[in-house]
Amino acid sequence: MDSTPNRPVSRLAAACRALVAAPWFNAASFVVILLNALTLGLETYHGVVNSAGAVFHVLEYVFLACFSVELLIRFCAHLPRPGGFFRDRWNLFDLAIILAPLVPGVRENVTLLRLLRLARIVRAFRLFPSLRVILVGIRRSLPGLGSFLLITLLVLYGYAMLGWMVFGHAYPEQYGTVGQAMLTLFLLLSLDGITDTLQAGREVTEWGILYYLSYMIAASYLLTNLLVGVVLNALQEAQEVEKEAEKEAEMAVAPPEIPSPRTNVEERIAVLRAALDDLEREVARADAAPVEAGVR
Repeated sequence: MDSTPNRPVSRLAAACRALVAAPWFNAASFVVILLNALTLGLETYHGVVNSAGAVFHVLEYVFLACFSVELLIRFCAHLPRPGGFFRDRWNLFDLAIILAPLVPGVRENVTLLRLLRLARIVRAFRLFPSLRVILVGIRRSLPGLGSFLLITLLVLYGYAMLGWMVFGHAYPEQYGTVGQAMLTLFLLLSLDGITDTLQAGREVTEWGILYYLSYMIAASYLLTNLLVGVVLNALQEAQEVEKEAEKEAEMAVAPPEIPSPRTNVEERIAVLRAALDDLEREVARADAAPVEAGVR
């Protein structure tokens, strides 16, 4: 029996894998995504739509056909193991984007169709590993960002209460309530206008400088560094996840070759022949040893 790679299905899968791995394939897909985004932008101009509305309608079917062909090629690359295609979340996302306009209730809704067409831009993330790492890093950083937001809220609330007690009477528009004080302090996170704020606080009390300096250190510097640390840690984890996903995808797309029974038999025969030759040489040496002793 011939080995698996000689089958037509395996040859088709190998050709599709080579096509998907080609740099120009991803580049062409990215160009189609950009053209689709450009078309969406041009449709916001009523004059352009009135003059070339039929062209946009045709382009929509062209883009849909290009995306469908790309997805079909990616599916054919998984033909030896089709389950690997559906284990990839990007493939499921692409499949949903392509099939959703065919669902009753969606194809009649112009707003949903435009949102689906806009979602095609997100497909650019799957074409470049660096973009995928950033997207996965953002997703993995969400739990850490929740804790960061809680800490930020507590810091803002604490300083807002202090600001209300110190500056509430002098600046009621900024510190009249705890909510207004939190909004004022939140806008100060960028340190925009901090010089004027320090001067205004100093006119009320000398402790105003200490108040704002401590807020700058706690909120603008420590919290910012904490946010950077959370994001960097998530990006590092995302890189490791991306490497593992690539290995799993390679194993799912290209199954290991199983040697044919004929190959195993030939290897065993070769080993037996080598052992037989060694045995014959040993017998020949044993027979020659008594003859040499008698001559001596």
